[in-house]
Amino acid sequence: MTSSKRGEVPVSAGPRRVGRHRASPGGSVGALLCAIAVASPAVPRASLGGTADSVEGDRKALAAVMRPAQAGSRFTVHEMQIGSTLVREYVSPSGVVFGIAWSGIAHPDLKPLLGTYAGKYFEALHQVPRSPGQRAHAVRADGLVVERWGHMRSLGGRAYAAELLPEGVNADEII
Repeated sequence: MTSSKRGEVPVSAGPRRVGRHRASPGGSVGALLCAIAVASPAVPRASLGGTADSVEGDRKALAAVMRPAQAGSRFTVHEMQIGSTLVREYVSPSGVVFGIAWSGIAHPDLKPLLGTYAGKYFEALHQVPRSPGQRAHAVRADGLVVERWGHMRSLGGRAYAAELLPEGVNADEII
C-alpha cells in the first residue's frame, strides 16, 4: 500500500483500507516499543538451564496458566497451559530445568523457553536442510537437543540439554 501524502502511513485491516494515521516525526511506534523492551529489566525465566524458582517468570512471559506441579523422586514437572498448548518444564532435585516438552495445536515460542540455549538452537536450525512434507525434525548442537513433530492441530516436541540430565534420568522420560 502506498500513501499519497508524505509522512502518512496507511492502516489496514485485511484487504480494505480503514484509515490513515500521521507518522510521528521522531520515528515509529515499533522503534519506541523496541527501546522500551531493551531498557526494561529482564524478567527471570525458568528456561532451559535456569532455576526452578523462576518458573513464574516463564508463565508471565508466555501468558500461561500454571497447573499444580507433579513431584517425583528423580524430578519435578511444572506444567503451564498456553491457549491449547501444554508446556512441561522438568526440574532436577538440585533445582535446575533440564528439559522442556510441549503438546497441543501450536508449537510454543521457544526463545524464552530455551533461554541461553536459544542462540545455539536457532544457529543450528539454519544449518538443517529443509525437507518439504516432513512432519518431524531434530536439531542437535553442542549437547542441546530440540525435537519437533506432529501434524495440523496435533503438534509436540521436546528440548533438553544432555549435560543437565540428572543421574538415572533418560532423555526419553521428557515427553
